[in-house]
Amino acid sequence: MNLIPRKYYLGDDFFDDFFSPTLKDEMKCDVYEKDGNYHIELETPGYDKDDISIECDNGYLTITATKVSSNEDETRNYIRRERRTGSFSRSFYVGDIDPEAVEAEFKKGILQVVVPKIEEKPTKKQITIK
Repeated sequence: MNLIPRKYYLGDDFFDDFFSPTLKDEMKCDVYEKDGNYHIELETPGYDKDDISIECDNGYLTITATKVSSNEDETRNYIRRERRTGSFSRSFYVGDIDPEAVEAEFKKGILQVVVPKIEEKPTKKQITIK
């Protein structure tokens, strides 16, 4: 096992840094419909329940996870740092819903959000000509 990075070889770290951190660390999710509700299951590895917030605004449900590291150890001589601090978010269009009816549960790094499905009212109407 070699703890010292091999930066001395041309292009060795090129592919490590090629993709932006938002693509590497993106919160992966599954969205499905079951029992008249929409279910969102979002992977949030490394985050605690207190690091996550859910907001509903203008028909969008936004899930944000923020990690702040305050214990920087200046005495350490880091060779490589891959664990990052920062914020990631995902937004889902859910329409005009009652935010009080949305339920969320966090277990083992998976955030499960249940959004009641809204019954769509037809907007098309035939107008009678007199």
